[in-house]
Amino acid sequence: MSDTVVITVTVVVLIGVVGYLLATMFRGIQNEKRRSRLRRTWANFGLSIALAVLFFVSWGGQAVAEWGAYRHEQQDHNEPVQVSEYLVQFGQSTLENWQSEFLQLFSFVVLAALLIHRGSAESKDSDDRIEAKIDGITKRLDEAGIGEKASTSS
Repeated sequence: MSDTVVITVTVVVLIGVVGYLLATMFRGIQNEKRRSRLRRTWANFGLSIALAVLFFVSWGGQAVAEWGAYRHEQQDHNEPVQVSEYLVQFGQSTLENWQSEFLQLFSFVVLAALLIHRGSAESKDSDDRIEAKIDGITKRLDEAGIGEKASTSS
């Protein structure tokens, strides 16, 4: 595969993933603002915005640090410093980081949906336990005659 094709695919994938995530975030914020008539964006969506800013700051930091390492490596080997080669290297390291993070998150989501860790907020048993406790409380109130009084008096 030629360098041009590799660079193009790398840049398209990086921009595509980031663009999709940003578009999804902005579309979600706009939909929620329309549905709930929210006016204060930062107060209601600060977490998403802060995480997006932190992502770009850290990604920029990675780009600067990796540029320095790439430049020194090329100079140590008496080879020319080429932006195209750097973009391929940067894209490769970025996609490796993203792949491992997405794999980790995907694994967590799937396993949390399927398996139980009793008492964990992420585990599927939490809702079942809460519903069982509410049903038990309702039954005891009904047996004591309190539930009927509350429903007839309101």
